Amino acid sequence: MTMRFLTANDRPAVHAPSWYAATAHALPDHPPLEGDATADVCVIGGGYAGLSAALRLAEAGRAVVLIEAHRVGWGASGRNGGQIGYGPRADIRWYEKAVGPDDARKVWEVSTVANGLVKALIARHGIACDLTPGCLDAAWRWRDEADLADYAAHVAERYGHPSIRPLGVEEMRARVASPCFHGGCEDREAGHLHPLNYALGLARAAAAAGARIHERTTVTALSDGRVTTAKGAVTAETVIVACNGYLDGLEPETASRVIPINNFIAATEPLGARARALIPGNECVADTRFVLDYFRLSPDGRLLFGGGETYGDRFPPDIAALVRRPMETVFPQLRGVRIDYAWGGTLAITRTRAPLFRRVGKRILSISGWSGSGVHMATMGGKLAAEAALGGSPAWDVLARVPTPPFPGGARLRPVLSTLALNWYALRDRLGV
Repeated sequence: MTMRFLTANDRPAVHAPSWYAATAHALPDHPPLEGDATADVCVIGGGYAGLSAALRLAEAGRAVVLIEAHRVGWGASGRNGGQIGYGPRADIRWYEKAVGPDDARKVWEVSTVANGLVKALIARHGIACDLTPGCLDAAWRWRDEADLADYAAHVAERYGHPSIRPLGVEEMRARVASPCFHGGCEDREAGHLHPLNYALGLARAAAAAGARIHERTTVTALSDGRVTTAKGAVTAETVIVACNGYLDGLEPETASRVIPINNFIAATEPLGARARALIPGNECVADTRFVLDYFRLSPDGRLLFGGGETYGDRFPPDIAALVRRPMETVFPQLRGVRIDYAWGGTLAITRTRAPLFRRVGKRILSISGWSGSGVHMATMGGKLAAEAALGGSPAWDVLARVPTPPFPGGARLRPVLSTLALNWYALRDRLGV
């Protein structure tokens, strides 16, 4: 099995050099797997999806073994923008066309309950992760303002979601001190948190419930009911594959339907009084471009700014410089500000931006393709995979019916063709098309 994204850019078993890692709560090491083990369910991947699945299974009294190649929260779950969405990543109006109004309503219900699931887990397990309400979608182009307003009206009327409301140009610029945005939307049900501390809290809860977690354990082969690692193996009734952007070559059917992309974040120096002047309401913000910028304030008054994207398996040599360009475009008043942390991570997208829920063979469940909505949807995805392993889940069945077609080109040409397409969309962003 090839391992590209697991090994290309980061030190083994060491969290990325992020502000999150610098402010993370301590978590005891979990030993590598050595020798053979048996379990009812083996979970591969120690991010939100895998940890949520392990927690649900352990609480149900199942014997569960979770395997993580590095450390829990090492991948995108410990590096992302920390934004908790409300609703699906793909526009619900796309779901209505793709799967019909009845299944679209079920998708909406699952993805909104996912938001509540994150909040409930944080409360029930006492996870200290700076949970903060409020998210703003910022219209990058003038025409995006009308589309966001139409979306807000649509979900309020059809799905009874009144907490999202449109913002005009002047109100948006009062909420975000940037000249770049042409109105937007606010959703108070969405919000933000410390993503690594959330992942570590899920790991603590899963271990306390009885899940066996093995870090620094790389999977070398996978077959129905058997997971082989560098120094051992797990035999299980069911295997849940939850690797997202770090799947590498482990499971080809899933790999054909997701593409790994790299995204980057920088944390400025503490800004003092300037911080709240940037985002007075302390919401998280994301714009409407295909290759979007997203940002928020940290509790210690830094701007955490995500921007820039690459499509190969290597990060750029100067991440801070890559992120500084869009950050200073959005906030020209921060030109020359010191950047204290800059890091990258790899996520996975599907062609439709709908998450991938698949049965692979008789004893393997695969969940992936969170497409930037992993905080709430990966948490829910892990729970649904666990419930499918426990005997059945109607919500799993609904999401498994959503189309997630393969990327074109086959194993050799797929990365090339996908990179060309993604760069084309990025160029459209720059041209304002």
